[in-house]
Formats: sequence, structure tokens, C-alpha cells
Amino acid sequence: ERQGTEGTRQPAGGRSLSYPLVSAVGGRRPDGGDPTESQGHEVSGLGGLGGVAGQDSSTGAPFRGNMEDSSNRVLTCSTTEEEGQTGLCYLAGGLTCCDPVLERPGSDPVTEEQVRSAGLLLVPVLLGSAFVEELDDSFMETTEPEEIWLIQFYAPWCSFCKQLDPVWHQIGSELRSLGSPVRVGKSDATVNTGLAREFKIRNYPAILMLKNDVKFNYPGSRTKEAIMDFADRVSGPLVRSLSSKRLFQHAVSHHDVLVLYVGATSELKGNLTAAAEELIVHTYFFSASREILPQEVTLTSLPAVLLFKDGTYFIYDEEQDGDLKSWIKRERFPNFFLIDGYTLYAMGESGKLVLLALLEERHLCEENLRYKLLVEKVATEHKDTYSRKFYFGFMEDSGYIDGLIMGEAPVPSLMVVNLSNDGYFLPPAPIETELQLLDFLDGVLDGGVEALGGNGFTQRVRRFLYETRMTLTPVFRDAPVLGCFLIGFPLVVGCVFCYLCIKNRPGSADDDEDTPLLAPSMQRKKKLTEKKSD
Repeated sequence: ERQGTEGTRQPAGGRSLSYPLVSAVGGRRPDGGDPTESQGHEVSGLGGLGGVAGQDSSTGAPFRGNMEDSSNRVLTCSTTEEEGQTGLCYLAGGLTCCDPVLERPGSDPVTEEQVRSAGLLLVPVLLGSAFVEELDDSFMETTEPEEIWLIQFYAPWCSFCKQLDPVWHQIGSELRSLGSPVRVGKSDATVNTGLAREFKIRNYPAILMLKNDVKFNYPGSRTKEAIMDFADRVSGPLVRSLSSKRLFQHAVSHHDVLVLYVGATSELKGNLTAAAEELIVHTYFFSASREILPQEVTLTSLPAVLLFKDGTYFIYDEEQDGDLKSWIKRERFPNFFLIDGYTLYAMGESGKLVLLALLEERHLCEENLRYKLLVEKVATEHKDTYSRKFYFGFMEDSGYIDGLIMGEAPVPSLMVVNLSNDGYFLPPAPIETELQLLDFLDGVLDGGVEALGGNGFTQRVRRFLYETRMTLTPVFRDAPVLGCFLIGFPLVVGCVFCYLCIKNRPGSADDDEDTPLLAPSMQRKKKLTEKKSD
């Protein structure tokens, strides 16, 4: 809804538009006036999606400014219909949005391309803001049961939250443009502590979906594509129906991993639905009849559960694979793919070892490429031998591994990670050939290669000290005074507390002073009694 009175348009050739400039704070103008009162700021041309630019009517100098600077100026610039420009100052939600870069009178003129480029960068953020709602502690009382919410909990001081904020507004805008039923919101967990406590928020940024009063925590990377995929997956049915071969081919081609139930209603389908309630945050679940499957998919009996990935499929066998949910957890990752820290952490519940090629980020030199291709070849050509025990992949950011080994991992290199106990295996010698890599994997399985790391008591203490050092080092480097305060203040408080406890403890001297004088025979008798009690 536009605040203030709309401007008037003049005929083409030299359009002049009059709009009140409205502050983004509380719907007030920068001068404190009522936004409904028209203020004759004349703006023409170069508006469109390009912010405000023009001339200061008093000096004739080029001018471009923010809200406060432009509140008391009259801006005039010109454009023509032939140039295909709208001649409108860009208004988002009734607010006149001006480029934050300032040009004072006497500076170089602002080019039209600069203005339009700056405006195009500003538009997605402003439009996205309209589709992300700020939630407070009253949210659970006001929301309807049928509503589906994608919520981010953040803290103002969290740097990761600040990085996610523009992505979050893009998600809100895109979900709205796609007609999704998902509503997007965010909440400051340091202010709305009741809502954060309701959802048991312990880290930031925390992303979750609320659907039918059930909370689904988002476990993936903080990218727009991954979060959009999560929203689409969880907001729909737990098990989606595929009614044609075309829909089946579309699902297989668009999802790296999917689980498919084939057959009529049965106990097995009930088990699959129960597994989907927990695992829908990770993968898609579908159901279909036998007729829609291609001929190359061979089924000996129905009903059946299939898992499609890596261009092939796996059939669930209860006798061999055990519990259905555990089987899906083990097999829900591609056999070879790019792995980030979030995914590597989630792979811990699969129970498999992970062979990693650690590569330099965004720089695949010959040595990096050789390691990557070597791991991919083993993953592809020896899948039948190792796929039940190993996943294969490569990482371009070794930050997670640095924390695991409590040091800087060499890049490029190979290593096997056991995520179930935070252990890892390093090759005893440089690996140059496929045969050497196979020998390394066999050594890991039969115990020939020494296991390092782990989650024993000593390792946990070492990891705690390492993480403390890694946390405090940047603080001391960037703000040494703050670092000294964070370390020194707790130590001083602890020392003072210990001193007061020792000082106030009753001493033996006080006891002697309070004891009345006794005869020598009575004193000897008392000493004997004390010795016996000792």
C-alpha cells in the first residue's frame, strides 16, 4: 500500500512526477511530518528501477542521495518516451528508495547506467522484505493449524545470520512468486525468547518448518537452492503419488536420491510412511503402480521399496537389510558427490565410512584433479565391493576436517573418515595408483591401517582445548582488549570467590579462643578424648 499522495504525470518529452519522500522508519517522513501530506519533491526520468537521481533545483548540480539527504531537495531530471523509461521513482511498499551512494553538488555527474545498476541490486532485497514476516512471542497463539511456515531464528550478533539474511529474503520472494503455500518468517531469538524456547533453539541461524503443529528441522547447507528444495519437499505430502511414466521420469531426473513404494496398501507401506515422517527432511518419497516403471526395472514380488540413485536402483530386502528406516539412512546419499560440512556431519548416521579427496577450493590443478578422478573411478568401478561399507566424495573446503583432526589438513590429500566416532585414517604412504588406493581401503576394513582420533576422554579434552583456542585466537587478534576481558574477568571472579570462602571458613584459632579455661587435669582428659575421636 502506497503511503502519501501519488504524484501527477505530465505529457511525454519532459515528464515531471511529484511524490512525497517517505522514511523507511515507522512510515514517517525524514523531516518528521505526516506521510499522508504531499510534499512537492519533483522527480522525473532515470527512476524506473534505478532509485532517485537528478539535479538540485537550487544549484543545478547533479544529485543522488539517501532518504535523509533528499527530504528537503527538489530533484529534477528528464527522460523521453523514446528512451523506453518509465519516468517513475521506484517505490517499494510506498517507500521512495534512493541509492545509498551520495553525490554532493560539484561532484562528477551520475550516469544512467550507474543509477539503474544500483537500483537493480536494491530491488530484490526490498521486494523480498515484503514477503518475510517478523515473528514474536505471540506467533503460536495467532497462527492457524493449517498454515505452513518456514522460519529462521537469528541473533543480531551472529555473522552467519547476517550472511543468510539476503538469501532468506530471496527465498520469501521466490516462494510467493511460485504460489507456494509456505509462508516465510524470521524471529530474533534474543528478543523473542519465549518463541525460541518453544522450538528449542540452541544455535544460530536455526531453520525449521512448522506444518500441522509438527516441527521439521532443516539439516542442510545455507544456500537458496537447498532451502527451497527443503521447503518444497516438506510442505507437500509425505508420500507423493506418481500416476504416469512421464511423472516417474521427471522425478528420477530431478532428484539425486528418491525412495519409491510399488504395490497396493500393505504393512510395508505403513512402515515406509512412518519412516518418511522422520526422513522427509532429507529425501523424497513416492508411490506408484508397477505399470509406470520402465521394463529394465525388475521386481520379483510386490509390494516392494526401491531407492533410485546414481543412475541405478536398489531393492529393499528385509532379511538382508534389516529395518527399513535404517536402510534408507544408510543409502540416502549418492555414492560419489561433492560433500560440504553439513552433509558430512549428517552422513554420520549412515554408519558408513567416507573416503574423501580433499581439494583446493575453486582451484583444480593437475594434482587435485588426479585425486578426484581416482576416487571417482574406485567409486564407480568397484561399487559392488565397497558400496556397503563406504561412501565416496570430495571436499573443496576442509574446515570441518581441520576441526576433526585438530590441525590443518594437507591439500590435496586422501583420507577415510569414520563419523560414528570422530575417527579417521590416513594413508601410510603416498597414493599414486588405483591399486594403492584399493590396498588402503582394504587396510582400513581389516585393521591394517591405524585408526586416529576418536571420541575417547583424552580426545574430547584435546578437542575442547583446540576449539577454545580456535575461538579465542581471532578475538585476541582483532580485539585484544576484549579478549583479555573475556579471559581475565572470569578468572578474577573465581579467585575472589575462593578467597572469600577460605577467609570465612572457621579456623582452629577461633575455636581455641571460644574454649573456656580448664584445669590442667581436665585439659589432659579433653586431649585424650579428642585423640580417641580422631
